[in-house]
Amino acid sequence: MTKVLVITGDPIGAKMAGPAIRAWNIARVLGSENEVVLLTTTRLEPVEAPFRLDCVQPGENAKFAALHEWADVVVFQGHALDQFEALRTSAKVLVADIYDPMHLEMLEQGRELGRATWELRVSTATRVLNDQLALADFFLCASERQRLFYLGQLAGLGRVSPATYENDPHLRGLLDVAPFGVPQEPPVHVRDAVKGVVPGIGADDRLLIWGGGLYSWFDPATLIRAVAQLAARRPDLRLFFLGTKHPGVEEMGIVRESFDLARELGVLGSSVFFNETWVEYADRQNFLAEADAGVSTHLSHLETTFSFRTRILDYLWAGLPMVVTEGDSFAELVESEGLGVVVPAQDIAALEGAIDRVLYDDDFSAASRRNVERVREEFVWERVLAPLVEFVRVPRKAADHAQGRIDRSRGGKRRKPYGFRHDVRMFAHYWKADGLSGAVRRVAGRLRRG
Repeated sequence: MTKVLVITGDPIGAKMAGPAIRAWNIARVLGSENEVVLLTTTRLEPVEAPFRLDCVQPGENAKFAALHEWADVVVFQGHALDQFEALRTSAKVLVADIYDPMHLEMLEQGRELGRATWELRVSTATRVLNDQLALADFFLCASERQRLFYLGQLAGLGRVSPATYENDPHLRGLLDVAPFGVPQEPPVHVRDAVKGVVPGIGADDRLLIWGGGLYSWFDPATLIRAVAQLAARRPDLRLFFLGTKHPGVEEMGIVRESFDLARELGVLGSSVFFNETWVEYADRQNFLAEADAGVSTHLSHLETTFSFRTRILDYLWAGLPMVVTEGDSFAELVESEGLGVVVPAQDIAALEGAIDRVLYDDDFSAASRRNVERVREEFVWERVLAPLVEFVRVPRKAADHAQGRIDRSRGGKRRKPYGFRHDVRMFAHYWKADGLSGAVRRVAGRLRRG
């Protein structure tokens, strides 16, 4: 039996966001054949699990060393490689879950932070990801589109070489696809959550749901404007944003902008509603089961091209027809499989028409639901994680490991991304970039987050 350590940088508990949900299901699926520990590097809350749970924060090197020594395989995402020196020189088999192109994500997420901080965030994410691509033995990404992108980045780091290519000409033994998944069991509605519960949303209203949080690469503004226009002739239309406060990420400006726009258009609390918390993972099924359709709108940019909108999978799980913006791999799936309507970015009229169709054209909605039911089976966790399950059955070092794999990682003295000196460096950076008040504000925000 293989001993597997799964690491996420997201909080583990009743309220979990995408990275933690993915790590949880990786641990669960691998746990059917292996001994597994799921480790969070931020916060662990009391929650039952069919595997061992632990929390090791950056700097707790002795505690991490014990878990690292125990494991045969380490599966990690996020900044773990940067936070624990033992991973950088590890003789264990390392699996990097790079389903989130964090450097591209930071191009959008960092826009509102000021130029100096924006550049720092992007360069840090790029370095961290390059280190992972240089050091790990096996990689998971979320789509074939992402895979092509990462193959280019691997080639630039020298990982596409005779050693890796000789016995694996498609390089699936180095980099394979494992999309975000859905549970095998369909959602069960056990309590009223929105209709007849949220003031202003009646039992017979048509409910359009936005699953997950609000981040700067999304486009809630176009959606709110489209709903405001459509509500003038469809008075039973209700848009509900499921979550606005990510459990572990500072609230972005787009959240307040969305509230303000809905208020300005006169639809806040009448046609547009915000859940101002984060729904518990085990409770989201009750919200989804009451929805009539799902929606996700985003802006058009590089992050979109290689993204995989993970929480849209909940629409598949709940059997919902959906409206999505074109440009990413999921939009291609919606269009090719007839799961709903795909619209151009920032096109209010097209979005209004698409929402009207999925909510009020009963024949179209029924056909979309049938297609969703069919496609859903392709995305159950046990199926999408098959490449990882097979790899862990016979874990192995990368074919190019003996050719100086560690030398491909960034050389020179590394600064630890935690501890007193790190805090001092970051305070100095924010003071220089944002002034004393900005630096104090960020320190206060960090203290509030614990």
